Amino acid sequence: MQDITDLSALALSTAIAERRLDCRSVMTAYLSRIKAINPRINAIVSLRSAETLLAEAEAADRALAAGDYRGWLHGIPFAVKDLAEAKGIVCSFGSANYADFVPDYDDIQVERIRAAGAIIIGKTNAPEMGLGSHSYNPVFGVTRNPYDTTKSAGGSSGGAGAALAAHLLPVADGSDMMGSLRNPAAFNNVVGFRPSFGRVPSLGTELFLGQLAVNGPMGRTVADVAALLATQAGYDARDPLSLADEDLSPDMQRDFSGARIGWLGDFGGSLPFEPGVLELCRSSLDVFRRLGCAVEDVAPGFDMATLWQTWRTLRHFLVSNGQAADYADPARRARMKPEMIWEVENGQRLSAGDVYAASLGRSEWYRYVAGLFERYDFLVLPSAQVFPFDAALDWPKSIDGRSMDTYHRWMEVVIGPTLAGLPVAAMPAGFGANGLPAGIQIIGRARADRDVLSMAARYEKATDWLGLHPQF
Repeated sequence: MQDITDLSALALSTAIAERRLDCRSVMTAYLSRIKAINPRINAIVSLRSAETLLAEAEAADRALAAGDYRGWLHGIPFAVKDLAEAKGIVCSFGSANYADFVPDYDDIQVERIRAAGAIIIGKTNAPEMGLGSHSYNPVFGVTRNPYDTTKSAGGSSGGAGAALAAHLLPVADGSDMMGSLRNPAAFNNVVGFRPSFGRVPSLGTELFLGQLAVNGPMGRTVADVAALLATQAGYDARDPLSLADEDLSPDMQRDFSGARIGWLGDFGGSLPFEPGVLELCRSSLDVFRRLGCAVEDVAPGFDMATLWQTWRTLRHFLVSNGQAADYADPARRARMKPEMIWEVENGQRLSAGDVYAASLGRSEWYRYVAGLFERYDFLVLPSAQVFPFDAALDWPKSIDGRSMDTYHRWMEVVIGPTLAGLPVAAMPAGFGANGLPAGIQIIGRARADRDVLSMAARYEKATDWLGLHPQF
């Protein structure tokens, strides 16, 4: 049983398709591991009954025997992040205001994951309404790091990251506005991929202005992540900004000799880092050098204070308007976390001119980054400014002696790729002296998702970090 949960998602898929493994055995193995380990890390929530899931696995076996193979996820257990709607399963968004919300529909990516044959077993935990890179909420509690259960698993896809690291899932979906596919990948020593904006369509309530957050894949290998992205991605008429279909499969053998890598680091000292994080991430640059890449530091060329103000304005605007109805109801407002109230109240003070000015600032940033890609093929940054921190904290209040003035300032390193809408692979960078993992962002040109996945695959092959697993 243990061997089944050690298989990559693609290896598991092949074993099922070739009838070397039956879906019931796969479901039994995963439910057994979830029962044994999930109480210690709280990664999977709203788990459906074993009786129902085993019946669905048996149905998948019967379908396969009848020649009805639904796709590469046929019979594979899958848990959806608790910020995405899956028909018939509680979608709490980590909020007491939505603890009993059971949608009667699937989000577009969930439709596609089901259509590829996955059996939805439940949800993965996330912070309240996705705010903050630490997955705790009043509905399900805190998700803990499999490498040290006293530490945070990150967020907002913290449940997904922890479940992957602990082998409670073979592959997982996530979403990312402020590093939510990247920070938990770093904290849990797994792979996360933030696609180009529009790559994965969504039924989001704001279809034209909500251009910060994206859905994307997480996994234990780049190949698994690419396979899930291929399922999630592609044009859908319900999302007017969704991109056209294209081949995103990475070239696993691509030669990157001569590729130019720009190291952004701490943006010339603008960003503080917990001791050991920046040094560990910088040491991962040797991997690119071994691949034949030319690596150099990028001199600071953009005012980071302006970028932060641009970020805050646009985030306040989107979060505030998205939560305005709940805030307006005193009873529902009383159940909202302080950080949400702060976002809403700041957003309510914005003028149309403020939002327009922030959009201009974002455009300037995009043009600056586009200029960098005239000199570099990829840009590299740390995925987080700290190692996994005490799970009892709400958020880090200081980094290396520098006070954090907002609940999300400690994750400032991720806002650049988000604002530019660029594809990013979050890859491991190794482990610190404290035994905790850290990671890097490999950033590509606009819409160059396939190139980024190809580089991530070569990086993975040149390292052994993804082969190191937490012990239970």
